[in-house]
Amino acid sequence: MNKLHFDFLVNKKDNTLTIVREFNAERELVWDCYTKSELLEKWFAPKPLTAKTKTMDFKEGGYWLYAMIEPNGTEHWGRTDFTEIKPIDYYKSLDGFCDKNGNLNPALPRAKWHVSFLDLNEKSKVETIVTYNSLKDLETIIEMGMEDGLKSTLVRLDELLINLKK
Repeated sequence: MNKLHFDFLVNKKDNTLTIVREFNAERELVWDCYTKSELLEKWFAPKPLTAKTKTMDFKEGGYWLYAMIEPNGTEHWGRTDFTEIKPIDYYKSLDGFCDKNGNLNPALPRAKWHVSFLDLNEKSKVETIVTYNSLKDLETIIEMGMEDGLKSTLVRLDELLINLKK
């Protein structure tokens, strides 16, 4: 497989991460993988973790409540609140760590996500800008392994896209 473009850019002045990633699939299929819980569950966790959805309502004002589960069964819960959606172009959300009931953990950073989907003929590109409230929040997420976790997670998405295109 040819090397797909990947950038993980840290901007400490603006407290942002910019993640740019190409995929060997059309934009609509990649959009579906990011916005449908039955597909998210197949890729949205770094190996060896798995993802499980408790509830998802992909609409403005809706949210996705999910867990990343370690092989030993330990669950790490996350909540993504959708604030703006323009189908197959972009969505904006607020992302944070929470308990299994969706109650946010104020001790861990919450971030604004702007996820854009671009058409590159047979391929597509996803550009994600993640904005944190402070430099401390940004550094906390980096120290938690965001870059390596994201790389592993996106390789899983590559594998899923190959299977979905068969």
